[in-house]
Amino acid sequence: MTVAGYLAVDSGGSGLRVAVGVPGRGPSAGGETREPVRTGARGIDPGHLMEQLVPLARALAAEAGLSGLGTAVVGAAGFASLGDALRAELPGALARELGVRAVALAADAVTAYVGALGARPGAVLAAGTGLIAVGTDLTTWRRADGWGHLLGDCGGGAWIGRAGLEAALRAHDGRDGGSAALLTCAEEQFGPVRGLPGLLYPRTDRAAVLASFTPRVAACAAGDPVAADILRAAARHLADSAAVVCPADGTPRLALTGGLFKMGDPLLVPLREELARRLPHARQVPAEGDPLHGSVRIATDLATGRLALPGEPAMLFVRPAPGGGAGDLPAK
Repeated sequence: MTVAGYLAVDSGGSGLRVAVGVPGRGPSAGGETREPVRTGARGIDPGHLMEQLVPLARALAAEAGLSGLGTAVVGAAGFASLGDALRAELPGALARELGVRAVALAADAVTAYVGALGARPGAVLAAGTGLIAVGTDLTTWRRADGWGHLLGDCGGGAWIGRAGLEAALRAHDGRDGGSAALLTCAEEQFGPVRGLPGLLYPRTDRAAVLASFTPRVAACAAGDPVAADILRAAARHLADSAAVVCPADGTPRLALTGGLFKMGDPLLVPLREELARRLPHARQVPAEGDPLHGSVRIATDLATGRLALPGEPAMLFVRPAPGGGAGDLPAK
């Protein structure tokens, strides 16, 4: 016997991650693509997203024995500022191509939040190459930073890597604040540092190149005071963002998610100290899951009528099923 289920999507910098399942159970099947969704003059391109998603969703639904996909949740990087076309076109496209009736479109910060904490008051720091903080008291969303490596993402991977390379260049010049250890690391990784501007400035993936130096900063921190100071400064920036989004009342939960925190103690020790000082009322907890897990949770709650998260167009855009029920997969 086949049943209708949900479709959960995490659209990020490396492509789509997709899961299908039945509400109340874990995902039954999952897959991914390797091509990031294009962004153009209209923002995130709904046509390009659907071009990648539809064949994968159909294959996964068949693999899981689902008769239809009645509910879909798409979490997308850049949705908060580049999601107008997705809001306008994706619900209709999902209905036509996959029979979806209930849709939620979310910023990846929201799916990261829900994956880490579920539908509870609190705050999440999501940090990799970039950095964004998001929090909610379940009546509204608050976000801080996430402005990209040129204007913000303070304390994120690109920020740390850039600060480490600046310290290397200071040492090369003989200026105060330089680090001979980081200069050695920079030349091992990139070659003579005189070539760094020509290497970095023309690159469209400049943020990722900067972030690639972050492990070197972490490796030097135990024996190099400049590297250690960079990570302490990053911790202060991260705590600044968490402090402005975390609910002020009660005992909200606070979680960390993202690849940056895999560097371990060199960053986590000063960060936990800063968070305890700035947010003594918050309870620091491990993240329960990742952004795809968050999409699955939202899909399950939307399908069962239990979605309790605040709906805001730029953060979580919800279009419930008209009259309830779920659609069958259209024949193709």
